[in-house]
Amino acid sequence: MKKRSMAALVLTTSLVLSGSAFAQAKLDKVVKVGSLGDQSGLYADIGGPGSSAAAQMAIEDSGLLAKGWKIDLISADHQNKPDVGVNIGKQWIDVDKVDVFVDLASSGVGLAISNLAKDKNVVNLNSGSASSDLTGAQCSPNTVHWVYDTWMLANGTGKALVKSGGDSWFFLTADYAFGHALERDTAAVVTANGGKVLGTVRHPLNNADFSSFLLQAQSTKAKIIGLANAGGDTTNSIKQAAEFGIVAGGQKLAGMLLFITDVHALGLKVAQGLNFTETFYWDANDKTRAFTKRFNEKYKKGPPTMVQAGVYSSLIHYFKALEALGGNPHDGRAVVAKMKEMPTDDDLFGKGSIRADGRKIHPAYLFEVKKPSESKAPWDYYKLVATIPAEEAFIPLDKSVCPLVKK
Repeated sequence: MKKRSMAALVLTTSLVLSGSAFAQAKLDKVVKVGSLGDQSGLYADIGGPGSSAAAQMAIEDSGLLAKGWKIDLISADHQNKPDVGVNIGKQWIDVDKVDVFVDLASSGVGLAISNLAKDKNVVNLNSGSASSDLTGAQCSPNTVHWVYDTWMLANGTGKALVKSGGDSWFFLTADYAFGHALERDTAAVVTANGGKVLGTVRHPLNNADFSSFLLQAQSTKAKIIGLANAGGDTTNSIKQAAEFGIVAGGQKLAGMLLFITDVHALGLKVAQGLNFTETFYWDANDKTRAFTKRFNEKYKKGPPTMVQAGVYSSLIHYFKALEALGGNPHDGRAVVAKMKEMPTDDDLFGKGSIRADGRKIHPAYLFEVKKPSESKAPWDYYKLVATIPAEEAFIPLDKSVCPLVKK
C-alpha cells in the first residue's frame, strides 16, 4: 500500500513537472510572420512587396530583436485565389510554423484565411481585405480587421455623395466577395439616405475591357456610377469612362475604394475631383512623413498605401501584446484576446482600440483628388474634405451581427 502511494506521488510529481516544463517550452520568444498577398497581380501595388517591407520594418521597430527574440518573415503570392491562399497557409502553419498572417488583399482569400486561422488557432491580422463580413457574420476570435472595410467605405464616400445630390446610382461591381460586399453596403447607405439604385452590372476580376459595362451604366443616366472594384479594375474603369465622355456628359464616378497608387496610375488630370475614403495618408502629419521616408528606403516605388501602413501598425500592436504576455504562447486566441485588452497607439493611425468583433477602430478621412495645379510635390495628391471620428467610421457595435458580440 505504501509502495503504491509512493509510486502515485512520484507519477503525480512527474506529471506536474512535465506540464510545467511544457508550458515554459510553449511560452518562448520565437515568432514567424507570414506576409500573404498579391505579389504580382492587380493588387500588388496595394500590398504585396510593400506589405512585406512594412512587416520587416515593424519587426525591426518592435525592439524585441534587441531583447533576444527571434522573429522571421516569409512572403508568398496568393494570386487572388482562395484555394491557392489556403494551400500556402496550411503549409506555412503545419511545416513553417507561422504564427501570424498579414496583408491578405483580396476578400475571397481573406475570408478563407480567417477560417483557416480559426481552425489552426493562429493570429490573422487582415489589413488588405475589405469585406465587412470579416467582423460581421464571419467574424473570428483569431482575426483582427485593421484598416478599412466596405461598411466604412459606403458610409464615408457613399453618404457624402448622396447628401451632395448624387441620389441615383448604378454599380459596376467586381464579381467576387469584395465587390458584392461593397455594393451591398453602399446600396444600403444610398437607399437609407433617400437615394435609388437603378441597377448593377458585375465584371470579372482583373478585367481589361469595361466598354460594354460602362455603356450600360451610361444608358441609365444615373447621377453616380459606383465603382465597387479596386486596383487595376478601378483605374481601367476610370480611364475608359473618360474615353467615353461619361463625366463630361454629367455623370459622376465614385471610386468606392481608391488607393494612392491608383491616383498615381491615373494621373491628376484624369483623377482630379474624385472623392473617396481612406484611413491613412502618407502626408497627413510629421509622423506619417517620417515613416514614409524610412519606408521608401526599403521600398522605392512610392509612399505606403493604407494596406501597407496597416501591416506595420497591426504588427507593432501584436508585438506589444506578445511582450505583455511574457513570450509567445503560440495560441492565436490568447494573443488576439490580449491585443483587444490593450489600447492601440502608433505613429500611423494614432490612438485606437480593437472591439470584441475584431474590428480595429480609428478615424477615417474623406479626401478629394487635387487638380494638377494644386499639387506642389511628388505624390501630393489629396486634400482633406472631412474627418470621420473613430466612433462613427465603422459599423456600431450594437448593429454588429458577429456572434462574438454579446447583445
